[in-house]
Amino acid sequence: MKAVFSSIFFSLISFLALAQPAPTKSSMEVLEDKRVKFTLYAPDAHDIGVTGEWMEGYGSFTVENGVFKRGPIVTEKLVKDDTGLWTVTLGPLKPNSYGYAYVIDGVMVTDPGNVIVKRDGATLLSVVFIPGKESELIEMKDVPHGSVNRVWYNSPTLGMNRRMLVYTPAGYETSKEKYPVLYLLHGGSIDEEGWTTMGKAHLILDNLIAQGKAKPMIIVMPNGYANQAAAPGEGPVVKNPTAPGMSFQSGLFEKSLVNDIIPFIESVYRVKADKENRAITGLSMGGMHSFNITLENPDLFSYIGVFSAGVRTPSPEIEKKLEALKASNPKLYWVGCGVADILAYPGTQTLLELLDKTGFKPVYRESEGAHTWFTWRVYLPEFAVLLFK
Repeated sequence: MKAVFSSIFFSLISFLALAQPAPTKSSMEVLEDKRVKFTLYAPDAHDIGVTGEWMEGYGSFTVENGVFKRGPIVTEKLVKDDTGLWTVTLGPLKPNSYGYAYVIDGVMVTDPGNVIVKRDGATLLSVVFIPGKESELIEMKDVPHGSVNRVWYNSPTLGMNRRMLVYTPAGYETSKEKYPVLYLLHGGSIDEEGWTTMGKAHLILDNLIAQGKAKPMIIVMPNGYANQAAAPGEGPVVKNPTAPGMSFQSGLFEKSLVNDIIPFIESVYRVKADKENRAITGLSMGGMHSFNITLENPDLFSYIGVFSAGVRTPSPEIEKKLEALKASNPKLYWVGCGVADILAYPGTQTLLELLDKTGFKPVYRESEGAHTWFTWRVYLPEFAVLLFK
């Protein structure tokens, strides 16, 4: 009876295996010369490409009638052999962290053989890391590490409980020291997790602090959308998220940071609660938030950064408020933008003109980059090493 049962069992397993579609298996290998070999077993596929952040035109924008639109997906094709194995070797790639995905018969999917993924807003990407001097600051190293906590706080300004990420440097839990604070703001279509998943802010600060190049500091990374409690799937559904005044341009988030977030941080964490020990910066939308918050609250921050953002419509009112900000004597006004950034470069130049007109002497960093995390992962350490000196 046992032999009969075993025969039936293995026959059933064989039948089920034959009934299933051919498996999709893959591997990604970084070669010694920094080329990357992609291998995907998909015998039933007709066309496979790989798209990655290192490719020219990846994530590009076009402008049509004043409206910014994403460009087409760029790919490198894989070649199929007689066994159904698809391969391509690309590069060499410059040292960095890159997101990539496969495009299988027109459908973009993460690499099924790579468990390391990151989320850029609504897009999931697999990750390939190329080690080297240029990527040292975003590499996980054997140094003292800080902690990243997901913290819920009440926001009376927005009428909800909300979530933010808070980085505390190595040794915070056991020390009695008070720390300065950097408020680090994300860009459009991203959320409070963006500066860790994509920007690697925690690794950058771990490494800079370990090298003695940056002061130990607390970093506060809130959600910059007034109509969100937290990143997708991480918070309750917000009632009436499209109500008037809830858009990112409403100014409500800026008020919430000043009225809700800063008081919460300064009541819960051991921080130096004065202007000289507060810094704020952000990228794109977050850069505009940084600009607006400091414009309306000139006595709140001594260190100000604007990454890949600017002023589209200058006005006498903005000039007057910049003059008041200048009179408050901030220690640093840092501006950075890539020359290939069609979204932000014109506005950045207008901002620089306004700063010059009102007597500011900003630190300006112009790079070759576009509106991408490659740019912002360079700007953050350059800004951070200048803080709280």
